[in-house]
Amino acid sequence: MSVWAIIPLRATPESKSRLAGVLDETARAELVDAMLTRVLDAARGARNVEEVRLIGSARTILDDVMIMVDPGQGLNAAAAAALAAADGRASRLIVIHGDLPLVTARDLELLAAAPEGEIAIAPDRHGTGTNAISLPLPAARGFSFAFGTDSFALHNAEAGRMGLRISEIHSPGLSRDVDEPEDLSDAADLLKPAS
Repeated sequence: MSVWAIIPLRATPESKSRLAGVLDETARAELVDAMLTRVLDAARGARNVEEVRLIGSARTILDDVMIMVDPGQGLNAAAAAALAAADGRASRLIVIHGDLPLVTARDLELLAAAPEGEIAIAPDRHGTGTNAISLPLPAARGFSFAFGTDSFALHNAEAGRMGLRISEIHSPGLSRDVDEPEDLSDAADLLKPAS
């Protein structure tokens, strides 16, 4: 069995509209692509992650990555589809967001190395959202994803409902996503200078 890392293609220039006051649409699109590339490179570089896949619609810069079909009902449905696809083929499924500009291969290795039968969750910098979650299979079969408001607490509750232990993974690479203008300092090396 292997460890799969799934990256939902949810970040778009439109979804980063809170950055519109400081970045134009082209700059937001470039930042989204740069962050996604950073997460892909980290996942591919993780020694204990065997499969890296995206779920969503294909984009030109991602021609060499396997794209799983998104059922089109939002992030939680996409994560559930990935979990169903991995069940029976992987021993662990990691769902990690594509807007983590500081993520490293070591961060993915920590998620992949969670103890058997244990869920590993990486909260966001505020301790309210979930930037990555690592689920053991088949123990977490049927896990109900709750990405969105208060997802960290909801995912902890779901793990408890399933009787699965939880470990938290705290690192700058996993906690620092980019949603607000004040988050852009974490992505400084990915921002192209204005010409």
